[in-house]
Amino acid sequence: MKNLKTQGFIALDVDVAALNNAGKSTSSQFDNAVATKKIRKGNENYTYVSGQAWRFWWRNTLAKSLDWSLSPITRDKSIAFTAANPLAYPDDDIFGYMRAAKEEVIDKKGKAKMQNVTVTRVSPLKNSAIISVSATSVASHWSSMARQEGDAVPYAKEEYSAIMKGMFSLDLEQVGTFANYNKTGFKNLTDQLADEIAEKEGITQVNDSHVKDSKGEAQKLLRLAKKTRIKRATDTIAALKTISGGAMQTNNLADVTPKFIILSTMSSGNHPFSHVFVAKGAYKQVPQFNLEGLKEVVEDYQEQFEGKIFIGIRSGFLDDEDKKALEKYASVTPQIELSSVNKAIDGYCATIESIL
Repeated sequence: MKNLKTQGFIALDVDVAALNNAGKSTSSQFDNAVATKKIRKGNENYTYVSGQAWRFWWRNTLAKSLDWSLSPITRDKSIAFTAANPLAYPDDDIFGYMRAAKEEVIDKKGKAKMQNVTVTRVSPLKNSAIISVSATSVASHWSSMARQEGDAVPYAKEEYSAIMKGMFSLDLEQVGTFANYNKTGFKNLTDQLADEIAEKEGITQVNDSHVKDSKGEAQKLLRLAKKTRIKRATDTIAALKTISGGAMQTNNLADVTPKFIILSTMSSGNHPFSHVFVAKGAYKQVPQFNLEGLKEVVEDYQEQFEGKIFIGIRSGFLDDEDKKALEKYASVTPQIELSSVNKAIDGYCATIESIL
């Protein structure tokens, strides 16, 4: 099997946002002040959205915009888990799961016994946090609830404006493909579900060349029909066109769809686009598009790219000089397809069928 992965990079542009909060602020005089998530790098602060929050937005968008039926969540004391059924629920397939459980079964002698039905699946979709490209100055905003009689009730929150970047990788070979051998991370299915999947029309078996059984033969993987795999992969990427989410949206509505995107298929798990946007100037305060960094990636990883590299830009996001330089580079580099963000997403999704 080829080890092909979608390697994606996005950039956001938000103003007066509070996308992911970190609970009670320890630096405010107000008891009910809320802090935004930020992290230090060197001597500067960078605001960020956790990878988990990004995945939450992504999964919800797939349900709202692309009609995915999400896997139901079961809570048991202090733990929670999904149905762990990637046949019925595409988000279990794409986002992975872990379910540690035992259930009662009847053995061949008619006796009841407890059987371990623990299953895990490593998510084919992996993503970074979304972090500000440059150091961010966070403003503390004072507000009040003043609709009642008497004194107003003050509260505070932290807000920022920033260009932010994030990366993701979708393992195209893993989408709709399940292992069922007893090894951590590879026991994707219960025996009952594996039997059920194997009986479905269009299911095929493929060899996992990376894992051998006791006889030295490649383990067998169950793979869903190609049509299903294509839909799940393309829906996952297409959701970025309408993705929404973030804290404080009532008063701090922010558009979190990409304003810049790179989509490529690579035979490597390494993500090369992390420095396409960098911080310049004193105190790393100025985010800047790094065309030379993009050129370097295309040249250095030339043998690992499969097909075209799709780049999308929202009009007005890059300054004229950077945009013209990128357009000039794309015009002499046939491997790069440059367009608007949504057209780049559509263009890349159209290639997934041939990849799979």
